Amino acid sequence: MTIVDAPPTVDAPWSVSLLSGKIKGWIDRLGTAWVEGEITQWGVSGGNVYGKLKDLEVDATLSFTIWSSVKARLAKDFKQGDHVIALIKPNYWVKGGSLTMQVFELRHVGIGDLLERLERLRQTLATEGLFAASRKKPLPFLPGCIGLITGKDSDAEKDVLRNAQLRWPSVQFRVIHAAVQGDRTVPEVIGALRTLDADPEVEVIIVARGGGDFQNLLGFSDEKLVRAAAACTTPIVSAIGHEADRPLLDDVADLRASTPTDAAKRVVPDVAEELARVHQTRARIGMRITSLLSHEIALLTQLRSRPVLATPATIVDSRSQELTRYVARGSELLTYQIEKAHNRVGELTRHLRALSPQRTLDRGYAIAQLPDGTALRRAADVEVGTHLLLTVADGRVSTVVDSAENREPEASVGFTRGN
Repeated sequence: MTIVDAPPTVDAPWSVSLLSGKIKGWIDRLGTAWVEGEITQWGVSGGNVYGKLKDLEVDATLSFTIWSSVKARLAKDFKQGDHVIALIKPNYWVKGGSLTMQVFELRHVGIGDLLERLERLRQTLATEGLFAASRKKPLPFLPGCIGLITGKDSDAEKDVLRNAQLRWPSVQFRVIHAAVQGDRTVPEVIGALRTLDADPEVEVIIVARGGGDFQNLLGFSDEKLVRAAAACTTPIVSAIGHEADRPLLDDVADLRASTPTDAAKRVVPDVAEELARVHQTRARIGMRITSLLSHEIALLTQLRSRPVLATPATIVDSRSQELTRYVARGSELLTYQIEKAHNRVGELTRHLRALSPQRTLDRGYAIAQLPDGTALRRAADVEVGTHLLLTVADGRVSTVVDSAENREPEASVGFTRGN
């Protein structure tokens, strides 16, 4: 081991140039590598390109340099926001102590590859039910406050606000500006969604962006953004790009609008159209009520034209004689029944009187009662000296039996007149 290769110590430290040389040697041994990312910075100076490449999934960025000799043979349409694959080699500049990535090849990621990735993600999210129609929330008929997420001073913002206010001048908006392309799109749009979703006054959220190429719209197909939109409780309207554009946000949104202008028309009703619809409805209701009233008037007229309603006294006149006859007949029957009942009562009275014990007493008979109150029926039932109570027609007489053979009772002192 040479002195130069000896490990550094506090007594024998390495020089800066030695350490820098060792770092450069280690980095040079890494060789070249293909990496994939998004261009977030692209600047040309002195014929050379200085830029930054960002990871598509996590927060990681590296700087790169494209020398003029390499740039001359690259495609001319690279710009910020492009999704690319680069052949790079780490390069450590000893004099400046900086690390850069030297680019030897730079290519756009094929549209076919991107579409294939998006389709796989689309199928995954669809399998989870994020695109199901059953989870779509209905939009309010006339929202009092609309949330709008769009680029600052963009045509999309102007289109939405202008068309919405033309249709309903009193409509209110809560606008949050966010990046609509590039690496800041996903976090800023997610933050705006969560802010508006938490606002109780916002009844519907519109995410709007004007047209653009396929790669500029990739942020609205990001899985994190799509899941954040699915988690919102406020209805979401996606108005990204034009009719032909179809980012994944369109599928998870509660309503897809073909353009920002279409979103304003779908969310805000036209006051003129609504007033015209109200007038038409009122006219139809009036015609219907008039028709019903005419029908009922005709029916009443028909009923009133009938003889029984035209001259109601006809019924009384036609029934008066019959009623008189029934009354007379009823009176006759009632008199007959009363007389019949009276005769029956007299007959029963006479019959009752004929059977009355009083009538027998009136003919001179008497009723003899023993001391215990029982009636005397046979002479053998008494003995001499037995007291008897005789009931005659007009009272009672007490007597004593003096002889069993003598049937003539002897009057006693106790005489009681009957009732």
